[in-house]
Amino acid sequence: MNIHGIEVKGKVIDAFTRCEHYDTEKDIIAIKFPCCRTFYPCYECHEACADHRAERWPSGSDSEKAVLCGSCGHRLTIAEYQGCGYVCPHCLAAFNPRCGRHAHLYFEVHNP
Repeated sequence: MNIHGIEVKGKVIDAFTRCEHYDTEKDIIAIKFPCCRTFYPCYECHEACADHRAERWPSGSDSEKAVLCGSCGHRLTIAEYQGCGYVCPHCLAAFNPRCGRHAHLYFEVHNP
């Protein structure tokens, strides 16, 4: 699915990047995986749709624009996402704070 001009793969169900695994009002981000340089709404979508194992962003990748806000299309760096307090710094849309529980699946660096 094309969201704000960026292809997001997976089991996407709406134009805000919600998927069949995570579809609350605040589940509005997609994450680019370093293994395929492709955005997916979640690790489960990557697992279900990619033909390879997911890789995490290594420490030192803080400047990589790896998080897409499904509300406005702003691409956040890993550092911006981890420091934004679960609010898009561009449009102020709220992100799901429970996503922090899965940070270890995406990043070798973790939210504080």
